[in-house]
Amino acid sequence: MVDLPPTNDGLAHTHAMTSSVRVRVAPSPTGDPHVGTAYQALFNLAFARKHGGRFILRIEDTDRARSTSDSERAILSSLRWLGLSWDEGPDVGGPHAPYRQSERLPIYREHVERLLAEGNAYRCFCTKDRLDQMRADNRDKKVFPGYDGKCRALSSDESDRRAASEEAHVVRMKVPTEGTCVIPDVLRDDIVKDWESIDDQVVLKSDGFPTYHLANVVDDHLMEITHVIRGEEWINSVPKHLKLYEYFGWDPPVFCHLPLLRNNDANKSKLSKRKNPTSIEYYRRAGFLPEAIVNFMGMMGWTRAQGEEKFTLDAFIQNFELEKLSLGGPVFDVEKLRWLNARYIREDLDAVALVDRLREWALGPDYLERIAPLAQPRMETLSDWGYLTAFFFADAVPVEAEDLLQGGQDPKQLAELFQIALWSFERLERFDAASLEGVFREIADKRDIKLRDLTRPFYVALTGAKASTPLFDSAELLGRDLVRTRLRRAIELVGGLSAKKTKALDKEFRATFGA
Repeated sequence: MVDLPPTNDGLAHTHAMTSSVRVRVAPSPTGDPHVGTAYQALFNLAFARKHGGRFILRIEDTDRARSTSDSERAILSSLRWLGLSWDEGPDVGGPHAPYRQSERLPIYREHVERLLAEGNAYRCFCTKDRLDQMRADNRDKKVFPGYDGKCRALSSDESDRRAASEEAHVVRMKVPTEGTCVIPDVLRDDIVKDWESIDDQVVLKSDGFPTYHLANVVDDHLMEITHVIRGEEWINSVPKHLKLYEYFGWDPPVFCHLPLLRNNDANKSKLSKRKNPTSIEYYRRAGFLPEAIVNFMGMMGWTRAQGEEKFTLDAFIQNFELEKLSLGGPVFDVEKLRWLNARYIREDLDAVALVDRLREWALGPDYLERIAPLAQPRMETLSDWGYLTAFFFADAVPVEAEDLLQGGQDPKQLAELFQIALWSFERLERFDAASLEGVFREIADKRDIKLRDLTRPFYVALTGAKASTPLFDSAELLGRDLVRTRLRRAIELVGGLSAKKTKALDKEFRATFGA
C-alpha cells in the first residue's frame, strides 16, 4: 500500500476558489443504496477534506410514491459502513436543517410563488391525456416532443381564477425559445445547448411537491453549496438549473459532472443491476471489505504514482485533484474488485483481525441465531451445520444448468419464471418470508404450475442443493441483493433471455401481474 505526499491544491481550473468549500451528495431513498451514490460521495468527501470544507448529505425524497424510510436508513448505513461520513445531514443536523426535502416544502412553495409573481413561471392546467396526445403527435411529426406552451399564454387573471377554483395544475418555469445556453464544467470544455430543445420544466407538481430541478437549485443555494460534483447524466438538466439561478438572482455553483460507471462488457454500457450487482448492501453481504471498495472506487478517477493500485483513503484525499479526474468511462469490474479485496484480506489482516472481521460480517450471534431454527430440524450431528448452512455465507453457490433443469424443465420457460420472480421481488415493500411466499403462490397460480414444482429449481438456484432449509425463510435471510444476483446467474445458466424476449415478457408480466 502506498501513502503519497500531497499534491497542489488541485484547483487549477478557471473557477475561483471560495474560502469555504461546501459540497453535497443527495441520494433519493427509492431503492437499494447504489454504488454510484458511494462513488459520488467519495469524490465529494475527498474534495471537501482536501480543502478543509464541509461535506453534506441531503435526502431528496420528493418522489412520494417511491421514497421509503427503509431505503433512507439503508443508504445512511451503507455509506457509514464505507467510512464516508458527512458533516451535516438528516441524522446529524447542521446549520441548514432540515436535510430531507420532504420537510422543506414551505421553502419551495415560497420560491415558486416568487417565480410566478415575477413572471418567470406559470400554472399549467393541461391534463395527462392532453399531454400524452401532444407528445404522440409531436413524435409522429418528428418534432421536439416537449410541452407546446399552451398554458404559457394564459392571462394571470384566468390562471388565478382557475387555481382558486382548485382546478388541478402544475407550475412550469419559463425557458427561452431561442438562443443557446453555455454550461461550464470543470472536466470539459464549455457545453452548448439550444434552448429550443429544452422543455418548460415543471417545478411544482400537482400534489404540491417540488420537482427535482427546483428543490435541487433552492437547496444548493440555501445550503451554500460551492461545488456540485455529480454524475454526467445531469448535464442536460443544467440549463434549467442555470435559468433558475438567473431568475432568483443567485450565483451558480461550480459544476463538475463525473463520468458514469460502466459495465465490463464489450459496449462498456452504463452500470446496471441487470448485468452487475449495484447495491452496496450486496457487496457488504458478499464479504467485501469496506476499505477495498473505497480503494476500488478511488481507482476509477485517480491516477496513482508508479501504478500502485492499493492506497488508503487518506492518500486518496491528499492527492485528489478535481480537474484531473479522467473522463474515460470508469469500468466497474467486479473481478478486479475481488482481486483487490483479496489483497486487503491477505496483506492487512492477521489471524486475530480476520476472525474479528468474520464475526462482524456474518459469524456474529444475531445472524447465526436467525439461521439456527431453519437448520436445526434437519441436523443429526453438529457437523451437519456445515453443508446445511454454507449457502448463507457465500456470494455465489455452485450450480450447473443440469441441476436447475431437473424434472425435464424447459430452459426457456424456466428462465422466464426466474425473471418473473425477479420483477415480482422488486415490487415487494418488505422482503420477508410471508411476502415471498405470496409471490410464489401468485406465480404458480398465474402460470398454472404446482407450487412444489415451481419452487424446486429456486431451491437449487439459491442454495446450490435440491433440498435445503425452508425456501421462503432462507430467501429472507439471504436478502434481496444475494437472491437477485443468484437468480440472474441462474437465468444465464439456462440460456438467458434475449432483449427482444425480455421486452415481450415484461409486457406479458405487466398485463398478467399488474403494471
